[in-house]
Amino acid sequence: MKKLLAHLSALLALLVVVGMQPAQAAWNAAWTQRAKVTLNTVDSGLQLGAAVDGFPVVVRLHTGNFQFLDAKPDGSDLRFIAADDKTPLKHHIEKFDSINELAIVWVQVPKVMPGAKADFVWLYYGNANAPAADDAKGSYDAAQGLIYHFGDNETVPQDRTANANHALRSAGKGSTAGLMGTGLVLDGAGDVAINASPSLQAGPNGLTVSMWIKPVDAADAQLYLQQQGSAVVSLGLRGGKFAARAGASSTAPAGTVQAGTWQHVAMVVKDGVTLYVNGQELAKAAGPAVAVAGQTLVGRAFKGEIDELQISTVARSADWIKLGAGSQGPDQTFISTGPADAAAEESGPSYIAILLGAVTLDGWIVIAVLAVMFVLSIFVMISKANFVRRVAKDNQQFMGQFNQLFNGIDPHASVAESALSAGPNPAEVQKQPADGAVESLYPQSQLYRLYLAGTNELKSRFDSYRKMGRPMSMTEQSLGAIRASIDAAVVREVQRLNSQMVVLTISIAGGPFLGLLGTVVGVMITFAAIAAAGDVNVNAIAPGIAAALVATVAGLAVAIPALFGYNYLTGRIQSLTADMQVFVDELVTRIAENHSI
Repeated sequence: MKKLLAHLSALLALLVVVGMQPAQAAWNAAWTQRAKVTLNTVDSGLQLGAAVDGFPVVVRLHTGNFQFLDAKPDGSDLRFIAADDKTPLKHHIEKFDSINELAIVWVQVPKVMPGAKADFVWLYYGNANAPAADDAKGSYDAAQGLIYHFGDNETVPQDRTANANHALRSAGKGSTAGLMGTGLVLDGAGDVAINASPSLQAGPNGLTVSMWIKPVDAADAQLYLQQQGSAVVSLGLRGGKFAARAGASSTAPAGTVQAGTWQHVAMVVKDGVTLYVNGQELAKAAGPAVAVAGQTLVGRAFKGEIDELQISTVARSADWIKLGAGSQGPDQTFISTGPADAAAEESGPSYIAILLGAVTLDGWIVIAVLAVMFVLSIFVMISKANFVRRVAKDNQQFMGQFNQLFNGIDPHASVAESALSAGPNPAEVQKQPADGAVESLYPQSQLYRLYLAGTNELKSRFDSYRKMGRPMSMTEQSLGAIRASIDAAVVREVQRLNSQMVVLTISIAGGPFLGLLGTVVGVMITFAAIAAAGDVNVNAIAPGIAAALVATVAGLAVAIPALFGYNYLTGRIQSLTADMQVFVDELVTRIAENHSI
């Protein structure tokens, strides 16, 4: 049985290793894991009119699409490679939380094509010796004047571009419930001030300002204000609508401010001013070019949250604005991240690999416990089935010799002499050592052990009676004592039959509940991670939910075989127990018939 248990454990370990075998990277074999980041401008509804060059896309990683245990704790081994599997792409990490399994990464994609359904880049990770390659400054083009992610632990907002346009002051507080990681919360009593800088100046090339806002109410506020003398560039809320101004050009209030909802707001200054909300152009006002180089204020009189403030010193295209709103929002379907191994790339998706790849740590802990229960239950079923088979076989052999053994009891012989003549063939037994000779003939027979319990008690009394000179016959009290000894032996034999059966009952009752526990925890973690990342789409949800259900499948895989085995063994044990009860009645009756008064 020990060999069988070892073989089962080895087989289980082999299955786990095969199921979790990492994909070898085609770009660099030192990176053991690879995922595919797909860019889909068709199904996401982003109808681009032209290609967008050098666009920084946000990649949200969570338990549903990324194995944090295989990456370095700080994510410094992440590498993004173009579809040719050769060209590294600039990226930087806004947030990487390996404990809560959530990451926000920005990647500069060389070109986002219109009508592209299956464009992709590769994400490599899984190299403990990889140096950090985070390059925030290189993730944006030269026209990007300022980027505020409002990251964790920032006293004032920090610019992630090479221009270092950090905030001069900030009245806001960090919010862990930002659209992408941490956001900035303003209470309407203060704002964010940014010093004047040439890299933020509205000039001949234009100016583009965009941000995500989640207002508490629709009260008037200045989301963006840059002023130098009489020259003003502003973007704000007015009368529950959005409005933009550049010099003498002002748009009419348009759109609707939705309290408690994230909205993408953008303004492009070039030959006037154009207002965009959620990627759609809402208003436009023509006018002359505006040159403003004064201090910038963000969020004056605004109550709510702000995230991802971007300022460019060029007039970004309408497609750029649309792509920003469509790729960063909470309901975006533009980007999807999933596991990619060699088999999946060549012959379609490997569903088992996808499921196992998305199982979280808590899920693996539950599955490991279930695997131990499975091995133990299989071991118990096999060993117990062999045991009851041998018991039934030896019982049958003993019953064939029972009459001869019982009739060979000599009341006038000593206990030792009786033991030597208690076998089916006394001549053969006489050749064996007295101690244990008879037991070797029926090693697993329960009926024989009950027979020994009764006859040894009987012979012991005969021995005592002979020494006392009493008649060799049993009284009613003596028969009761013999019956009690046999009943005690029956209890011990029943306990022996039922030993280890509790392992099967635990597997049957506990397996599904453990699996359900793993599923519930996995679903909770998946939804929490997706909500925190803001990546709400079926491609993000499905792998995490499916992986969580793996724990339930594992629990059922433990319980179902254990249930069948338990019912089979219970039937066999009940049959053997009934045989013992019948035999006890027969043995006591025979003793009373032959040796009582």
